[in-house]
Amino acid sequence: MEIQLSMLILEVRDLATSIAFYRDVGLDVPDPVSGRPVVIHRMGSGVSLLLTTSFAATHDPAWTRPAGGYQQLLEFYVGDNAAVDRRWADLVAAGHPSRMPPTQTAGPYAAMIDDPDGNVVLLTSDEAARVDTDDA
Repeated sequence: MEIQLSMLILEVRDLATSIAFYRDVGLDVPDPVSGRPVVIHRMGSGVSLLLTTSFAATHDPAWTRPAGGYQQLLEFYVGDNAAVDRRWADLVAAGHPSRMPPTQTAGPYAAMIDDPDGNVVLLTSDEAARVDTDDA
C-alpha cells in the first residue's frame, strides 16, 4: 500500500480566528463542536486540514511554539491568475499580512499570505496543484 498524506494539523493560538482566516481563503471550515479545541475540514483531494489549540501541547511535553520564521507552506490552488489576484487582495483587505503579492515565480503564478499563527499560505494558479483535473 502506498503511504498517503491524509491530514495536515496546525497548532493554532485562537481557533475562531484561524477558522475565519481559512474561510476567507475559501475553505468551508465547519464550526467546532462545543467544548472541543479542534475542527476538521476534509478537502475534495481527500486531505484533511485540522486546526487545534492543544494537540501538540497536550501530547508532546517537549513541544514549544516556534518563535519566528516558518517551516511550511500550505499551497491552495485557487484558479487562474486573476483568481490568485482577487483572493490575495481580499485577504490583504481583511488585514492578513502579505509575504509576497501575486507574482510570476520561476514556477507558478502565486502569492503568499500569513495565517493568524504565522503559517504561510501559498495561493496559486499552478495546474499541477489542481486536484479536480477531470473538470479541467
